[in-house]
Amino acid sequence: MLTPQKLEELAKQLSDTLPPGLKTAADEFELKAKALMQAQLTKLDFVPREEFDRQAAVLAKTRMMVEKLEQRVSALEAQHTQDAE
Repeated sequence: MLTPQKLEELAKQLSDTLPPGLKTAADEFELKAKALMQAQLTKLDFVPREEFDRQAAVLAKTRMMVEKLEQRVSALEAQHTQDAE
């Protein structure tokens, strides 16, 4: 994902491609390009890495709980089958 530093670097690269006569407008161009890219990126369906990692940890914990419950249900079913005989 693009970080704010990457956005600044990309905006600077874009401004550096301007002809020498337009260097006075480079700062304004850089700010506008950066704002435009940030606005477009907010429209995309991204989640921050921290949120992804947090949800992955929750999923792993949930999977472990489900596996333990499945083992417990299997043991109770086996016990019930033995008691019925």
